[in-house]
Amino acid sequence: MKVERIQALPLTKEQTLEYAKRVVWQKLGKTAEKVGYLGGGSFGRAASVKCKDGQKLVVKFLRAKGMMQKEAHDLKLLAKYSTVKVPDVLFTRLGDSEIPVDCYGMEQIEGKSSLFAHGMLFLGKKRRKQFADQVTAALHAIHSCKNDKFGDTMNADCDGWLDHYRPFAAEVLKTAEEYHAAGKLKGNVINAMRAAWEKFDVIFSEEVKEACLIHGDLNVGNIMVGKGYKITGFIDPLNSAYADREYDLFQFDNLTGKRFFLRETYIEKYGASRYCMQKLAFYGLWNEVFCYIRSGVLIGLIMDPLVKNMNKRLKEL
Repeated sequence: MKVERIQALPLTKEQTLEYAKRVVWQKLGKTAEKVGYLGGGSFGRAASVKCKDGQKLVVKFLRAKGMMQKEAHDLKLLAKYSTVKVPDVLFTRLGDSEIPVDCYGMEQIEGKSSLFAHGMLFLGKKRRKQFADQVTAALHAIHSCKNDKFGDTMNADCDGWLDHYRPFAAEVLKTAEEYHAAGKLKGNVINAMRAAWEKFDVIFSEEVKEACLIHGDLNVGNIMVGKGYKITGFIDPLNSAYADREYDLFQFDNLTGKRFFLRETYIEKYGASRYCMQKLAFYGLWNEVFCYIRSGVLIGLIMDPLVKNMNKRLKEL
């Protein structure tokens, strides 16, 4: 993964809706009866499409080169192993003069993100634990896919996990130092990173023996639920890789994840390394700084708890 700012291609809500109609006709030969804007993040925009024949799908546009191919590839791979539905990829399309951004179409997963299913927060403890049990079982099924090399799912080439992760983490820290020197990153963030880097060899002292397939972004925002808050699917993988399986766990504590005991449940069922909590703090902080470097968007509401958690876990060593 390159540690650098990505220049995203411009794409408005109106363009997203219009392009979705066009691409569905081009790739499926179907007329869109209804389109709706689903939103998006720093690099993606998505639209729901209902065709005249009743088919429902989502068209996702990726505003940076290479991201579409990676995401479509990873969805297909994850779908082979997850016991929870992962949307089928229906088509892919590279940008051109008519539609200047890459996109792909996938089946629409019924329901909505569990992050926005606010009633879930008030479910009893038993129901929340049942949710955690199903999510973690499906993630463990994904982790059952092993590879003989560590690294990106499209180009795994490292014999050990740290052969892949250490150079990446070092580059994130180097770039973060440059941002701090330029007044673009607060002192508390860089100080936590420096302190964690000094303990890198301790935190990562236990060898990761298996290269496991990871989703890369399985937080509550990417877990879909339907009627009765039943899980209907996992969506939006990010930087999926053959990696340390614990790299998938720091996302469980993000957003409202702690309410559902996701990380605790996974560790109770499948075990963890000696310094798992320090590793998760490291992974979480480095991931957020990496996302900031790539997108230019820094959200204190997310970053500040990660810094606090990193400092807390370092004191436990």
